Amino acid sequence: MKKLSFCFLLILFFAACNSTKHVAENEHMLTQNYIFIDSVRDKSAALEKYILQKPNPKLLGAPIGLYFHNLGNHNKPKTALKWGEKHPKKYKIIKNIFSEKQSIAYANSFIKLNNWFLSYNAPVIISENKVKRTEDNLWSYYKTQGYFESQINSKIIRDSIHKKAVAEYRIIKGKPTLLDTIKLKIESRVLDSIYKDSGMRSLLKSGDQYNDKTFRKEASNVVKLFKNSGIYYFSESALGFYVDSTRTDYKTNVEFLIAKDRFKDDNGVYVKKDYKVHRIKEINVFTDYSHINKNDVYNDSVSYRGINFLAHKKLKYNPKYLAQSIFFSSGDVYKDTLRNLTRNHLKSLNNFKSTNITFTPIKGSENELKMDLFLAPKEKYTLGFETELTHSNIRNIGSSAKFSLTNRNAFRGAELLKFSFLGSYFNAKNGPGWEIGADASLEFPRLIAPFGLSRLVPKRMSPRTLFSLGSSFQKNIGLDRQTFTLLSDYKWQYNNKKTIQLEVFNTQYIQNLNINRFFDIYSSEFTNLNTVAKIYDSANGTSYSPLSTDIEKQASESLSFIKAVASNPGFKASNSDEYNTVLNIQNRYNIVTSDFLIPTLAYTYTYNSQVDFKDNNFSFFKARIANSGNVLGLFSKDYNANGKKTLFKIPLAQYFKTDLEYKRFWNVGSNSVFGVRTLLGAILTYDNSDIPFTRSYFAGGSNDIRAWQTYELGPGSRNSGLEFNVGSFKFLTSAEYRFDLLNSLKGALFVDAGNIWDISGSEFVDEDSKFKDLSSLKDIAIGSGLGVRYDLNFFVLRLDVGFKTYEPYLEGGKWFKNYNFASAVYNVGINYPF
Repeated sequence: MKKLSFCFLLILFFAACNSTKHVAENEHMLTQNYIFIDSVRDKSAALEKYILQKPNPKLLGAPIGLYFHNLGNHNKPKTALKWGEKHPKKYKIIKNIFSEKQSIAYANSFIKLNNWFLSYNAPVIISENKVKRTEDNLWSYYKTQGYFESQINSKIIRDSIHKKAVAEYRIIKGKPTLLDTIKLKIESRVLDSIYKDSGMRSLLKSGDQYNDKTFRKEASNVVKLFKNSGIYYFSESALGFYVDSTRTDYKTNVEFLIAKDRFKDDNGVYVKKDYKVHRIKEINVFTDYSHINKNDVYNDSVSYRGINFLAHKKLKYNPKYLAQSIFFSSGDVYKDTLRNLTRNHLKSLNNFKSTNITFTPIKGSENELKMDLFLAPKEKYTLGFETELTHSNIRNIGSSAKFSLTNRNAFRGAELLKFSFLGSYFNAKNGPGWEIGADASLEFPRLIAPFGLSRLVPKRMSPRTLFSLGSSFQKNIGLDRQTFTLLSDYKWQYNNKKTIQLEVFNTQYIQNLNINRFFDIYSSEFTNLNTVAKIYDSANGTSYSPLSTDIEKQASESLSFIKAVASNPGFKASNSDEYNTVLNIQNRYNIVTSDFLIPTLAYTYTYNSQVDFKDNNFSFFKARIANSGNVLGLFSKDYNANGKKTLFKIPLAQYFKTDLEYKRFWNVGSNSVFGVRTLLGAILTYDNSDIPFTRSYFAGGSNDIRAWQTYELGPGSRNSGLEFNVGSFKFLTSAEYRFDLLNSLKGALFVDAGNIWDISGSEFVDEDSKFKDLSSLKDIAIGSGLGVRYDLNFFVLRLDVGFKTYEPYLEGGKWFKNYNFASAVYNVGINYPF
């Protein structure tokens, strides 16, 4: 039955594959645009935005959206009444069986289905008018590049039999025009003095090719210069570029004029006058502004350092702290940059719905301004609620929820006090599990540091201080872990692209509450231990095998057997491989079941050139250097039975960890993006410390190497078969091509490569897991695949299918051995993988 249904759908779909099904007679569907520049075909996307008509989008060479559109019919009825008239027999049968309302709903279902098909991309019918307008666009573009004598010719090649057409655009650029003599004329003495004192270098240079973009940048730089030098009323309208178009030697003289200010006199005649350098005379901050009560009386006011703070009722903000977001003082020269800094700083407080800044001239003064800031506060208390569906190879389908309460301006300094409560429930491989947690955080919009250290970071960098305290409890997740976290975090925006973060005291205490479940959860370890037990019993006449699977006895019996093996030198001599296997299991047991105190000191540098979320042409770099245990380790000389340093009898995690991540994205046209991501991380321990499981690296998963499940891959060329594989060194790189499919449905093709290795130097690690030198790079695993994503605007639903392309752990052929759907990994995720 399933095969018949599939065949029916396949036949139905291919019936729509006549792409010109809805193309009328004497019309032609555009299938391709060809651009030739000086007789050479141009395949780049540089000129695409100037072409008014583009063919229907394609996936792997097929216009899928058009095929869906062709399943619809423009001539089908648009109402239930018309549908009944067209299908009288069928409609009569339906009405005899169902009510009138149900019959109408039945007819509407067919109408909606037809409309849904027609909502997809209709065939693009070539238009001579739009082809000619594209000619004009291309000619205008090349004119802005200095090709004043370029020639653009278009041609439509029609295939009337198949009702298809292609458009050709042939461009002859000609000889470019170069800049010759460049003269600058500044009419205003004030502006002339500012320009000369600035030492500004012009972007217009003799011998350079004419380019409109250069002229626009020059104008923008000049406007910025004067607007940041007190010339409040200066605008681009005062600038003029005069180009000599009479020359025939492909050179042009340029006169750059910066005119005086103009105003209308009493007779309505424009009169020129010199500019004035404006200064701020008065600053007023209206802290509870709203459009409704804007005309009401302000009953409370405070003056602090020349700034007037006003409120309709009681002033709720401490002027001392709110003034730190205002970058002007009385007597300062007006600057656009300080205006923008003030606006952005106030917005970053997350205390105000809107921030409106106005400047008005002081009556009786030619060069003084009044600055008014109208701040509309957000609600003091805000409730938040978030839910999420979760799924992974470790946890089956589940759900989580988070409830939060935010108190703004908690201590009258624009602080954010937040209480959060979270919970999750899901089905794991070993039954249902859940997690609950709570945390409280307090964020200050300034640095809170002793000894005047806060002065090291200027307020223009929007410094932040975050203190947080939290705890969580897990049941039937691993070993039923409980965590306590204490955090103090400093963060500031060095500039609009660079961010600095300093974790001064990020301390986490991890306590495992049910270590007896280790051999139940890590069943592969238990299986290996049982295998050795059989050999041990045979060699020593004991009866350890089979080890108990009863959860109450399993751990004690297994540990008893491990102790017996570890203390048996004869077995070590006769069965060294099995002996080492048991010691490896013992070492892994000690690490995973150990409680840990992890006091972290970390520095993070982030560079992000993305302008906004629509920007698809940017780079990102992040470096994090962290140390755990170095400071607190000085306060203790105690060690436990395993030789690990402890503080308050809790093992102290002592390591250095470095993580580097680089991402680069390119907009490749047609709403398509190509992106790459590379990640490198390493952990080095000291003083015989172990690496906490939660801080180790793993490979695989929906945001990692997608052809392997989480924790499945590595370390190195080892195929351990263990449930959770971790390492202390990681390399990962990914490349992904993202493109549009149908409306909000997006597609992707990707390649992931990477692995984890061990660099701890532990005697319990086998050779295949170690990263020795560059020769270990042969252990890099490669996965490739495809994905679909549905864009819901506020988040993206994602399904990626990863195929194992190169498997370093295989014997013999490693390429494409399991490159099939049966061995593929299906990843469900939220938002993009990077």
